[in-house]
Amino acid sequence: MIGAILGDMIGAPYEFDRGNKSKDFPLFCRYSQFTDDSVMTIAVAEALLDTPGLPDDEVKAALVKSMRKWGRRYPDAGYGVRFCRWLRARDSEPYGSYGNGSAMRVSAAGWLYDTLDRTRHAAALTAEVTHNHPEGIKGAEATACAIYLARTGRSKEEIKAYVTREFGYDLTRTCDEIRPDYRHVESCQKTVPEAITAFLEGTDFEDVIRTAVSLGGDCDTLTCIAGSIAEAFYGVPAELDAACRSRLPEDMLDVLCRFQAVLRPADTE
Repeated sequence: MIGAILGDMIGAPYEFDRGNKSKDFPLFCRYSQFTDDSVMTIAVAEALLDTPGLPDDEVKAALVKSMRKWGRRYPDAGYGVRFCRWLRARDSEPYGSYGNGSAMRVSAAGWLYDTLDRTRHAAALTAEVTHNHPEGIKGAEATACAIYLARTGRSKEEIKAYVTREFGYDLTRTCDEIRPDYRHVESCQKTVPEAITAFLEGTDFEDVIRTAVSLGGDCDTLTCIAGSIAEAFYGVPAELDAACRSRLPEDMLDVLCRFQAVLRPADTE
């Protein structure tokens, strides 16, 4: 999950095509701050941690509660217009979005479950509370499944084959082919394949991050998604982990620590 948050922070200064389409940039600057991607990643993680083994309707209720709590706690994090309306609405009905928000926040689902089917099911639940369009659900599922496959030792070729077969994304283009004409688009179908391609081409965690940012577009979210998969495949260098934590408030760090304690309980003994 920290890979997703790092991707968000590092990509944020270059969102809206403000970068130079290059991998040569400072990883951190004064504008390297978490955005809505990180806030909702934390919210989803908290809800999933609170609901192990519970029925789907209770998981969804917890997701709504957590996302609204965190969204209202950090109201200026950069949410989309429709999501802002959902945060303020009296009801909690989904609004049919296929935006990339479902994929940016899903990383916890890629880590918390012991089978691919359970991972995919949980990812769908995290999307359905807002992004219940088939493409919104698909984006979340594809991202979580890629994380699961990466953390369980599958090769990049196996991950690419699974995502292509199960979700129909075009992963044949190279980043050099994507980069020149790629612009700011906030849909899953125009963000998730590009993020996965950046992961597939990257040679280590940092290189995945730099490759994702170099594509431009909605690159805080694109890099958040790519970083979430890269963490599962490569791990996160200690210096980047520390840099990330130093930029997070205590309440977000508390959820992150709780999440990591569940994954590695022996580390807390």
